[in-house]
Order: sequence, then C-alpha cells, then structure tokens
Amino acid sequence: SLTMMVRVPFMAIGAIIQAFRTAPNMTWIIAVSVAILFIQAAILISLAIPKFKVYQKILDKINSITRENLTGIKVIRALNKQKYEENKFERSNENLKNTDIYISKVMAFQQPVVNLVFNLSAVLIIFIGVSNLHTDMSYLGRMLAFSQYSAQVLMSFLFLTFLFVMIPRGNVSSKRISEVLETKSQITFKDQMTETPSEIPSVEFKHVTFSYGKKSEAIIEDISFVAKSGQTTAFIGSTGSGKSTLINLVPRFFDATEGEVLINNLNIKEYTENAIMDKIGYVPQRGYLFTGTVRSNILYGVENLKKSELDARMRHAAKIAQAEEFVTKLKDQYDAPISQGGTNVSGGQRQRLAIARALAKQPEILIFDDAFSALDMKTDKKLREDLKSEIKDTVVLIVAQRISTIKEAEQIIVLDQGKMVGKGTHLELLKKCKVYQEIAKSQFSEEEFADEMRQAKEGK
Repeated sequence: SLTMMVRVPFMAIGAIIQAFRTAPNMTWIIAVSVAILFIQAAILISLAIPKFKVYQKILDKINSITRENLTGIKVIRALNKQKYEENKFERSNENLKNTDIYISKVMAFQQPVVNLVFNLSAVLIIFIGVSNLHTDMSYLGRMLAFSQYSAQVLMSFLFLTFLFVMIPRGNVSSKRISEVLETKSQITFKDQMTETPSEIPSVEFKHVTFSYGKKSEAIIEDISFVAKSGQTTAFIGSTGSGKSTLINLVPRFFDATEGEVLINNLNIKEYTENAIMDKIGYVPQRGYLFTGTVRSNILYGVENLKKSELDARMRHAAKIAQAEEFVTKLKDQYDAPISQGGTNVSGGQRQRLAIARALAKQPEILIFDDAFSALDMKTDKKLREDLKSEIKDTVVLIVAQRISTIKEAEQIIVLDQGKMVGKGTHLELLKKCKVYQEIAKSQFSEEEFADEMRQAKEGK
C-alpha cells in the first residue's frame, strides 16, 4: 500500500542507524545482504519485464479472439469453422501459457535467494557475536539487538525489491491504458462560439474533398450542394461510392480535407461540440440500443422536459417511427427491458427504436445513414409518409440503397467513385443521369422501369 511505501524507507534508515550504533563492526553484513537483494531484483526485472509486455499483448489477442468468436458465433457455426477457431484460440492460449510459465520460473528464484540471504546473515551475526563473547560478555545483548535491526533492514529492503519487480509489471499495463486515455482527437472543437449561425436550418457543402490520410486517395471529391429546411436531400450510389463518408462529415466525425461544410450558413469548425450535436439527430446504418428500457432508449437524447412532456414526446416519436405497434404488444410496453445492443429485439424493431430516438430529440438536422435498409417496404413507405409532416423546419439527409426510399426527395445526389455525377429529383435524374438510370434499371422490373422513363420524358 501507499502507507507502507512511505513507512518502509524510514524504518530501514532508522534500523541502519541503530545497527551501526549497536555493533559497527557487523554492519558490513547488512550492506552485503542488501546488495545481494538489489542485484537479484535487477536480474529479475531485466528477465521478466520484457515478458510482461509479451504476456499483455498475447492476453489482448486472446480477448480479441474471444470477443470476435462470441460476436460472430452464428457465422462460425453456419460455415462450420468451429475447429478452425478452436485451433486459433489454442495457439494463442499455448503462447500465453508458455510465457506465464517462464515468468513464474523467473519469479520463483526470488524466495530461495531471500531465504538464503536471511539465514546466512543470521549465521554470520551469531558467529561474530559468539566470537566476541570471550572478551566482552555484554556483547550478547548487542548481538541480539543487532540481529533484530538487521532483520528489520532486510525485511524493509525485501519489500522494496518486491515493489521494484511489481511496479514495472503494473507499469506495462498502465502504459497501455495511458495510450488510450492520452490519445488526442484529431477533431478539435472550439470552447466558445464567436459567430452566430442563421436561425434557418441548412446544410451546405462547398467543394468538399475528403481522404483518410494526406497520401491516401480521395474518398469523396469536389462535392457541392445545399440541403434546405423542410426538404429531403438523399444520397445514392454503388457500394464504396462515399455516401456514408459524406454524411459523417456533417456531425464532424471527420473533417473535410478540402472545402467547407456549413450548418446554418456557418462553418462547422466554428461550432462548439455541444452546439453542433444539439442540432443533429443521427441514425447509423446499424441502430444501437443501450441497456435499459424502451423509454430510456427513445428519450436518450432528450433533456430538460417535464415528465408529461417526455411521455408525449416519446409516444409521438415511436408512432412516427412505426415502433408503437410492436412496443404496445410488449409485456411492459415502454418500460420493457432492452439488453445491451438491443439483442432481445429484431433488427427491424431495433432500427425503428433508433429512428424514434433521433425523432424524439426534434433536431434541426436529421441524418439517416442507410437507416431504412432493415425495414420492409410497407413499413419504410408508411414511415416516410408520416415523417413528411414532421420535417417542415428540419433538414433531412438520407443515405439509401433503394430508390423507393428516396423517390419523393426534393433533391437526390448521385455518387460514383466519390464524385457527384448527378443532382436533381427522381424524374430529372432518370432523364439525364446514366448512373441513376442503371441503379433504377437494376431495382425495377422492365415494365416499371419503362413506365418511370416514360414519366421522366413527359415531365410528370
């Protein structure tokens, strides 16, 4: 303990002083014993500390394998890869065992050496003390006193050598923790806002380019558009076209490499973290739920309201998100328990609750990052219809794979390999954007596609 760390050095110093005053001719025994203990500690540290680091890394790997296996157990069983995963775990576990055995063997040398030092020092003290008794009988008392002081000094230094071994071991773990805690975010928010944004919600991209590193290839390149209040701006494109990356620039999960992103006519870099997050309701591709209840998850981002207002807000959001139907069938309804990650509800139910959580916040900007993909077509359509009446003063940004989800959007932006290759309404894009035509052709039947193209040409 910390108390012992403070007390032990003072005890050792006091015992050395008293031992020197009692029998100065035997103090060399203490000096030699302490030197041996320090040498032993130095050898142990030099042999064990590198292995402590290796041990920690292997333990991390085992934890990672275990977590991965538990998370992906369905896939492992479906592909009959249990034996492969068992062997992978066994190899890591064997490495951990061998490292642990090595450390234990090294540390096992400590106790025999300590016992040997204690016993030899006691024998030497008695031998020298008895040798002096024939000239001075009073030396017996000094010998016994010196023996006590010597034991106290050695015990103190033994405790210190134990600390010298254990502290570096703990230091290995603390350094790894510190690496995480001291990692600085690449996104720096202002402490205070110096400029006032417009009161009318909007999102604007001005020639925005983004790449994950200075030398990396641009994920999105030279994107410009304005998303206005009361309108839906949708993003569509093939897998890897940069849709999610683009949408993640709005809440500043990343910063644009070039160009500007503006919220309410003010650069997002001018906002404080709270100011920007208060304006945004975000639904990721895979909705995540927290341990608690349906109520606590829907109201997760809502603050400073009375209980009656919270309840009304929650029920309204659930109704819009098409979650009310299944929630009211649960045993405890809105107080029904939700397990970590929402594993006790279906994927579609989890997604609807995540959407309800974003709606309950009543933000100025709603971001749906492929959030409708887990919903069936009927629920998707009904949700969008109900949502339309709620977004009069809200900017809605939707990333989608299905054209049916974004067909009614006031503005659709088509991305291909990180570049904007089309912008307009559904019918406008069918007329002038080849990439959008290809997407539509792949999702509609021949009759439906022909009908859509006819409407586009007629301008209906």
